[in-house]
Amino acid sequence: MITGKQTWQFDTPPTIIATGVVGGPMEEQGKIPNDFDYFYTDQWMDEKSFEIAHQHMIEDASNYAIEKANLQLSDIQFFLHGDLINQLTPSNFAAKSIGVPYLGLFSACATSMEGLAMAALIMSQLKADYVMTGAASHNAAVERQFRYPNEYGSQKPDTSQTTVTGAGIAILSKNGTGPKVTAATIGKAVDKGLTDPFNMGGAMAPAAYETITQHLQDRNLTPDYYDYIITGDLAKIGREICLDLFKQNNQPIRSEQFVDCGLVIYKTDQNVFAGASGAACSAVVTYGHFINKLLKGECNRILVVATGALLSPLTVQQNQSIPCIAHAVSIENV
Repeated sequence: MITGKQTWQFDTPPTIIATGVVGGPMEEQGKIPNDFDYFYTDQWMDEKSFEIAHQHMIEDASNYAIEKANLQLSDIQFFLHGDLINQLTPSNFAAKSIGVPYLGLFSACATSMEGLAMAALIMSQLKADYVMTGAASHNAAVERQFRYPNEYGSQKPDTSQTTVTGAGIAILSKNGTGPKVTAATIGKAVDKGLTDPFNMGGAMAPAAYETITQHLQDRNLTPDYYDYIITGDLAKIGREICLDLFKQNNQPIRSEQFVDCGLVIYKTDQNVFAGASGAACSAVVTYGHFINKLLKGECNRILVVATGALLSPLTVQQNQSIPCIAHAVSIENV
C-alpha cells in the first residue's frame, strides 16, 4: 500500500458518503454559505463559554453527517477528531457525548486531512464499515489561547489570519456512492526558522510545497492530474510564497488550479487580514464546498493539502521558531 516514500495508496478506496458542516455568523456572510448545513447566530451558541460552544459545533456537525448518511451513532465504529484548544478538550468532550470509540488528533490546522488519511487507513486495514472524522475551531476560543482575547481589541499586522468558527465532519464507508479517498501523503515537520505567530501562512508554505512535491513524485503524477490542488490555510501570503517555490524549482502549477481554503471561505471585503485559518478552515471548505463540487461533477479529482503550524502559546513566549506540517489527501470520483 505504501507508494514511494510518504504516500499511502488505497487498493479499495473508501467512500465519503456524507458530511456535516456548521459555521458561525461571519462564515454565513462569506463566499460559500450554500455549502454549510447550519449557521449559529452568535459566537456563544447558547452556551456559557466559547470552549463549550466549540464542543457544541462538533456534536451538531456530527449529527448532520449521521442524519444525511441515514445511520445511527451506534453504526460508527471509530471517531477521529481534533481541534486547537489545549488537550483537545472540545473534541474530547464531544467524543464523550457521541459515545463511540475515539482517537483524538492534533496536527494544528492540518488535522482535517490527518484525520481523513487515518480514517481511510482504518477502513483499508481493519475493514471497518463506517468511520467518522473531522476538525473544528472557534474564533474566540482560539484567539484568546494563542494570541489575545478579541475583547482586548489588539492591533494585528496584515500578515495575520482570522480563525474560522466552524466544524466539518465526514463519514467514510466501504460501500456506498460518493467521492473516494484514493491516496494520502503524510507530511514531515518543516521549520524554516520563522518566529512570528502573526505570519502563519509564511511559516506553513514550505511544508505545503514539500508535501505536494512528494505526493506528485510518489504517485508519478503531474499537477494537471488534479482539477484543484487545495491548500488548507496558507491565505494570501502563504499561497504566493508556495507558488514562488514551485516557480523557483521549475515545477509548473497553474495559479487558477492552486486554491487555498483560507481565501475561499470569506469575501474580500470582510475584515480577515490575509485570509482565514483554523482547524475548521480546511474541514468546512473541503467537506462543504469541494465535496459538493465533486458530487455535482464540477470537478473529479482534488488534492487537499491541509497545513498546520505546530506551535503553542509557550513556544511563542520562549521565542522558538515554528515547525509546520502539511498532510495531503487525494479525493476522486472513480
